[in-house]
This record gives sequence, structure tokens and C-alpha cells, in this order.
Amino acid sequence: MDDDLGFSRDDLADDPDDLQLYAQEGPGLFDEPLPGAEPACDIAAAAQDLPVEPVIEEPVIEEPAAPAGSSVKVVERPAAPLALYRRYRPDTFAEVIGQDHITEPLCRAITNNKVNHAYLFSGPRGCGKTTSARILARCLNCEQGPTPEPCGVCDSCVQLGTGGPGSIDVIEIDAASHGRVDDARELREGVYFAPVSSRYKIYIIDEAHMVTKEGFNALLKVVEEPPEHVKFIFATTEPEKVIGTIRSRTHHYPFRLVPPRTLTAYLEKICDEERVEVARSVLPLVVRAGAGSVRDSLSVLDQLLGAADRGRVSYQQAAGLLGYTPDALLDEIVDAFAAGDGKGVFAAIDKVIEVGQDPRRFAEDLLERMRDLVIVAQVPDAIESGLIDVADDQAERFRTQAAALGAGELTRAAEVIATGLVQMRGTTAPRLHLELIA
Repeated sequence: MDDDLGFSRDDLADDPDDLQLYAQEGPGLFDEPLPGAEPACDIAAAAQDLPVEPVIEEPVIEEPAAPAGSSVKVVERPAAPLALYRRYRPDTFAEVIGQDHITEPLCRAITNNKVNHAYLFSGPRGCGKTTSARILARCLNCEQGPTPEPCGVCDSCVQLGTGGPGSIDVIEIDAASHGRVDDARELREGVYFAPVSSRYKIYIIDEAHMVTKEGFNALLKVVEEPPEHVKFIFATTEPEKVIGTIRSRTHHYPFRLVPPRTLTAYLEKICDEERVEVARSVLPLVVRAGAGSVRDSLSVLDQLLGAADRGRVSYQQAAGLLGYTPDALLDEIVDAFAAGDGKGVFAAIDKVIEVGQDPRRFAEDLLERMRDLVIVAQVPDAIESGLIDVADDQAERFRTQAAALGAGELTRAAEVIATGLVQMRGTTAPRLHLELIA
């Protein structure tokens, strides 16, 4: 510092007056206080004079305790389970039901190393298109694969399995909201990037019929000649809306509705695993409501199991919840037809209206009963052979009704009801049409 100031301490020491210019007033910071002198500043006392901000404490909310002697217990309810169609989603091709014409060729193609770069899965809703696409992605990206039987323990299998978080290399796109040409261009730009941690980058485009014509044309070249690490799987319920230039570059696999007998056995297995007792006559109602769709049938069964009474689902409960006509009411009107009892017929129709039953639904159920009776009249062992799925207590009643009406009258009745159902569509007087059919 001496050089910076331009003089030294020795120069200041020669003139005591100059030292006063740099003298401090009061004690130094590190000097000992003189005996009997008061300190210049009492920090503790000064701190006491400062205003203190009040400390705001958050209130502690205590749960009300149960009164003494009370039997009330605090029960922690488990989280709501997933829907049945999500919990029982197949993880392998062997678990997919009713689609052997699809799963077997796909497994052989994987075994023979003949997997195509693009597939088109088509068919009715809820029959396994998107599920099969995920299983195919699982088979291709398995560490032990490509294999038709994924190991189920590698990272890719766990990520793509039921309840898994999904894989960053398997991109599912909903074409209903990403079907424009800009979305197709964005997809095309990302195709050429290599997969992050898997063998293939797989694009599953669901509801592919919602992609616009311009969007398909933007994807045309990359679908025709994609990089070696890319696979495309299109899933749609309307394959005719997929432009021909895209269809010609894919392998088309048409899915089908699941047969009733196969679907009934599958639902019985699920009921056993859920430990819920279901009456035998309930499952045909579920299969009929699902109309061959596995997802729709599982949704209906999930609704019934959720409303089970003491772990049991009865026929009356299922028929009332699904809106079907009880068998007793159908038996009443069919017996009245067989006896030519007009009073009994119109009394049964009046009961239909009084209980709030939809006349059209009643006519559909009646036509279904006539169909069963026609088959029983033509095939005596239809019930034993499983051609008609009915409860044991209804089998003898079906035979009696078919014999009372006869094959000719049953055929005529079915024709009259079928024609009347067409005329009831959109009518403002459904009860009138139902009475005229009768």
C-alpha cells in the first residue's frame, strides 16, 4: 500500500499532526476496552429493543377420535382397481382368444424371421387389434428375440406388459387427433432417428381410417421404404377408408368377432379368478350384450361384478341391470301364443309397459326366443349338443313350447316379429306396433 499512496509510514511518523488525519475516533475494533469505560455498543441490549415479528404457527388439524366405548373402526379403503379389460389384457399371442387365424401366422413369421415392415390390423371394435400390435412390438423388442414368446422379465417386456409404463421406442398414435398432414410430416421426420434402447422403433397408429388423404400421402414414401429399425402397425375398424397405396404396402390381417362359446368360457375363467359366483344363465346375457367384442363383454361383466350381492350375481339382477326381458315374461307370452289366448297376450304386453320395459327391446328378446324354439323344433338335441346355450331349468320348457307351437307356426311368428321390428324403428307409438305384431 505504501507504493500506491506515494509515501511511507516513516514519513508520517516524522510529523505527528499528519497522523491525526488518519486517527480513528473511539476505540479500535479489536482494542481492549479501558478499565471503567462503558462499551460503545451493547449488541444484546440493542437486539432486545428491536421489534420482533410474530411467528405464525400453522394449525394442526386432528381427526376426530371415536368416542370411548364406540365400536367404530377407521378403515382404509384400497384404491379402486383397474377395469377388467385393462387388468386382463393379454401379454402374449397365446392369451389372445378367438383370433387363431391371426396369431398363428404372426408367430410363424417371427420364428422364420419374415416380419414385414408394415401391418394393417382391421376388424370390429374390442376384438384385439391394438392388443395384438402391442404384443407384436413386445415380441420384436424382447432381449431374447425376436421371439413369438416374450421372456416377460427384460426391460422392454416389463415396459410393454400389462400395467407397464410403456416404452419410448413404441409410439402409439391416435389418428383421430393426429391425422392431419402436419402430424404426418412430424412423424416422418422422427422416423430416421434410431431407437433409444430397443431393437426396433415401432409406430402403432390406432384408428388409422381417421388419417386424412393428405396425411396418408405424406406417409406414403416412408411407409414404402422405412429405415431398417422402423416398423409400422395400422389398426382400424374401417379398412376400406385406408387408401389403396398404403394398403398395398402392408400385410393385412382381418380380425373377427369372438364366437359366443369361446367368449363364455373366457368369462367363466375371469369370474373364477375374481371369486364371484355368477349364475349360469347370466353369462349368455353378457355375451349377447357384448355382441362378440371381448372389451364390450368385459365392460358389461365388470358392471355386474361391481354390483354383486355378497359375491353373487343372479339372473334377475343381470336382466334388470342390462334391460333384458325376464324369462318368465317371455314364457308367459309364448304360452299364450301357443294356446291362442288373446287376453293373456295383451296382458303380458301391458306388463311390459307397466314395468317400464322398452317395447322394441321386448320384441328383440321375443324374436330371439322364437329363433331358439325354431332350432329346438328342427334339432331335438340342440340343447344337449350346445347349439343353444340355456339354463337347465329352461331346457324342458323350450321343448314344450316348440312342440306346442310347431315348426310352421314358429317360422311364421319369427317372420312377423322380424318385419314388425323393422317398422318399429323410429316410430312414435312403439306400444301400438308391438300390439299389432301380437
